Amino acid sequence: MDSLQHYGAQLLAGAGLTLKLTLGGYLLAALLALPLALLLYRRPRLLTPLARLYVSFFRGTPLLGQLFLLYYGAGQFRPELQALGLWGLLRDPFNCALLTFSLNSAAYQAAILLGGLQGVKAGEMEAARAYGFRPVQLYRLILLPNAYRIAFPALGNELILLLKGGAVASIVTLLDLMGQTRRLFSQTFDFTVYCYAALGYLVITSSLVWLWHRLERRLMRHLQPAAPPPTQRLALSH
Repeated sequence: MDSLQHYGAQLLAGAGLTLKLTLGGYLLAALLALPLALLLYRRPRLLTPLARLYVSFFRGTPLLGQLFLLYYGAGQFRPELQALGLWGLLRDPFNCALLTFSLNSAAYQAAILLGGLQGVKAGEMEAARAYGFRPVQLYRLILLPNAYRIAFPALGNELILLLKGGAVASIVTLLDLMGQTRRLFSQTFDFTVYCYAALGYLVITSSLVWLWHRLERRLMRHLQPAAPPPTQRLALSH
């Protein structure tokens, strides 16, 4: 317990940075994933190959390699980035990690959303068209809500995977939870700090899973069978 009191402040600061990177990257990825999924779903002739290439690249290469490519590769184009006003953004390791996590997660979220879009029943779409829904109404009221309901559990899994995979951010000098753990171990050689870090990841992951399940139950509450009336429950108990 003495060691936990000694390391607690640094580990909590690292956990805060880990959450900031994970949630920020996930939300930015969600903004990019939707148009990507719609491109893959609608299959326009010119843009579909680019969308497929993007998804294939970020799903087919390791997150660590993508982070190195952006963090160290950006320096090779410093004059061009300065001319565009982007060098101040990309020279910061936090911004590079956040951008890498966003681009990576967007590819996975787009693939998940594509499965949700393809899982919407054709009869629901036909019924909406029969009622005279316009294309925008069809997407906003029928297709997208149902696609997100179908994809919601898998999107939660992607959040957890991003949280755990995001430990690679410590490689580019960021003092997230794993970065703080590595720094403390290098100073003290106390192996218990890794145990506390593992416990910290477990607490964060469990909390996110609990919250996601709560959101899922709320989102799917209309699909749950209604409880029988009291008289019927009494009869069933006999």
